[in-house]
Amino acid sequence: VPAIHASHVDLSGALKTEGSGVLGGTGRSRLRSALVLVQVSLSFVLLAGTGLLLQSLAKMRNANPGFSTDVIVSVTDLFSAGYNLERAKLFHTQLLDRVRTLPGVESATLNRVTPFSYKVYSSAPLEIDGYQPAPNEQATSEYNEVGENYFATIGIPIVSGREFARTDDERSPPVAIINERMATKYWPGKNPLGQRLKVKDRWMEIVGIAKNANYRTKLEPPGPFFYVPLRQNFGVQNSLLLRTREKPGAIMNALAREVHALDPNLAPWPASPLQEQIDEKSYSQRLAVTLVSIFGAMALFLAAIGLYAVMSYSVSQGTRELGLRMALGAGTGDLLRLVISRGLRLTTAGIVIGAIAALLLTRLMSNLLYKVSPRDPVSYGSALVVLVGVALLACFLPARRATRIDPVRALRT
Repeated sequence: VPAIHASHVDLSGALKTEGSGVLGGTGRSRLRSALVLVQVSLSFVLLAGTGLLLQSLAKMRNANPGFSTDVIVSVTDLFSAGYNLERAKLFHTQLLDRVRTLPGVESATLNRVTPFSYKVYSSAPLEIDGYQPAPNEQATSEYNEVGENYFATIGIPIVSGREFARTDDERSPPVAIINERMATKYWPGKNPLGQRLKVKDRWMEIVGIAKNANYRTKLEPPGPFFYVPLRQNFGVQNSLLLRTREKPGAIMNALAREVHALDPNLAPWPASPLQEQIDEKSYSQRLAVTLVSIFGAMALFLAAIGLYAVMSYSVSQGTRELGLRMALGAGTGDLLRLVISRGLRLTTAGIVIGAIAALLLTRLMSNLLYKVSPRDPVSYGSALVVLVGVALLACFLPARRATRIDPVRALRT
């Protein structure tokens, strides 16, 4: 009778009720699984965010700002030295003439505000010949005071008209060079050359049109912008720009000698390529990448440890079930799939939740992204691949241990 009864045992039901650690779980096991779910979700959000920021930073680094970034920038502090306007004008004129004769210097100029520096551009309301503003519209634009040869030195092409000349000084009629964006906004379909704009009660004739360029950051598209001759709007403090074949260190020594020859009490600040100022302006993006990457790595590590712990606990609690399956003919591959599949189910659920959260949260990063969509598939796909790879590794170790269980000993426990 016992033998007949044993022959009718429901092996499927027995496997489902034996040791719930592999296929199911106790309340405590479910709590562990829930924590792993949260860790995986958080890891996905942070990994996706890291991918977005890394792509943005790479594109920003490689983007052309519209000018040459290897131009050398140097500043001599005339404010602290007590220079007045006339003395500063004489100093800068003489320094520029001396620097242009230095070996290796191809071109040199001055400007009041260097692109991507922390100085503020001049800005003023405009009155434009032939332009009728809309109701409640006040035409305004930023502008910069630049010296002769500025565009040739910094590498901004003049698409129409001419560069500023040394003769564009306070004794000459006021002139201006506008960028393409300003030309299309205020003179659509027309030739702006020879037209006039009024700034601070002074009419200026447009003598050139320059290519658009970034002035403060690569995150913003170029807006209307114009340039006026520095010799018609001189200030005490200006920056020296050099296009040279020499390295910054070598040109710095020569520049210091020229400054010292003009005034022994002065010394120029260290010269540096314009690229360094551009890199400084991307500091917030680089800091965001660093922080998100650190937190992402920590969350990924915790998720991997959590998955490993949950699967190890499941294997230890399901020893009898695994032994029974082996006794009934389950192979190594069957046991590996059994253990790993549960870990991947946890990972998949966490990824789905994390992807939904990432789609909602990455919108908050839009102001840090450059030409990258907050829903960029490459970033999300990379996060998916990394998480699945880590999950497989975290689940494989407990699964391999499960294949080494002695079925006879397991059934006796």
